[in-house]
Amino acid sequence: MTILTGFLGSGKTTLLNRILQEQHGHRIAVIENEFGEAGVDNEILLQDSDEQIVEMNNGCICCTVRGDLIRILGELRSRHRQSPLERVIIETTGLADPAPVAQTFFVDESVTEAYLLDSIITVVDALHAPQQLNEHHEAQEQVGFADRLLVSKTDLVSEDEAAALIERLRRMNPRAPVKRVHFGQTEIGELLDVRGFNLNSILEIEPAFLEDVHHEHDDEISSFAWHEDRPLDLAKLEEFLDGLIRFYGTDLLRYKGVLNVAGEKTRLVFQGVHMMMGGSPGKPWLPSEKRSSVMVFIGRNLPRELLRTGLSMCVHGVEEPVAPGSR
Repeated sequence: MTILTGFLGSGKTTLLNRILQEQHGHRIAVIENEFGEAGVDNEILLQDSDEQIVEMNNGCICCTVRGDLIRILGELRSRHRQSPLERVIIETTGLADPAPVAQTFFVDESVTEAYLLDSIITVVDALHAPQQLNEHHEAQEQVGFADRLLVSKTDLVSEDEAAALIERLRRMNPRAPVKRVHFGQTEIGELLDVRGFNLNSILEIEPAFLEDVHHEHDDEISSFAWHEDRPLDLAKLEEFLDGLIRFYGTDLLRYKGVLNVAGEKTRLVFQGVHMMMGGSPGKPWLPSEKRSSVMVFIGRNLPRELLRTGLSMCVHGVEEPVAPGSR
């Protein structure tokens, strides 16, 4: 599963057409969500291939029709039992918050069994993004949730303006690679099999994407990264994270990490969206490797000092962590 998001007019449909035109050999279903009584993207998308396109135009996929999304995913699974689909791409309306869509893959067992959420790809309009990010909460959410950020229409702005926007995006979400695209032209390998959301394949987080850079800027959404070489106490960590999401979960867009847990021979990969959190075993630590933990949190008004202090108290052998308090 790939969730393709981006604010209105950013170029999502152009990128989707690019994917459908590519001779990649994959069997792809596309779920189109438009906010309105009548959709037009289904007519815009190319129809000369084997891809199946399903429209959802009775509401925004992130709120009123998530039940319909679960139903459609179930129907696709049933319809293709003999010849299974390889990919499903969901193109959200430009007004969508990606969080509820991603949460579908946590909360519904039938969806979890049949589908693997590979990544969230966000397209950003270089010409209009500075204003959109200032004025629209949804635009910031889309950037914060991204596993890949594709900046379109850079030919319509100056090089200084493009560079300033890219720097702003990196401050908001340092773990997502940022790439300029022209009319959706980008390598398919950078869009599919990203494993950005679940970290099943990427068990090491690229350090350059996780630098805790302190800047003064107006965006609500920012990131916090934490590194620790000492082993962690899993029970303490779970207690701290449970308290954290209880009080701050609505503001935590994405959080994930690769953890060095005391007494464990393998990495622990953990991830979360708002109030939903889970973990799974990663690849084994090699005897020659330096074991360490890295975690990143992306959200609104992050309690940085609480995160820094609380996580430090989760180191194995250190006193109990301070539980997050109410606001």
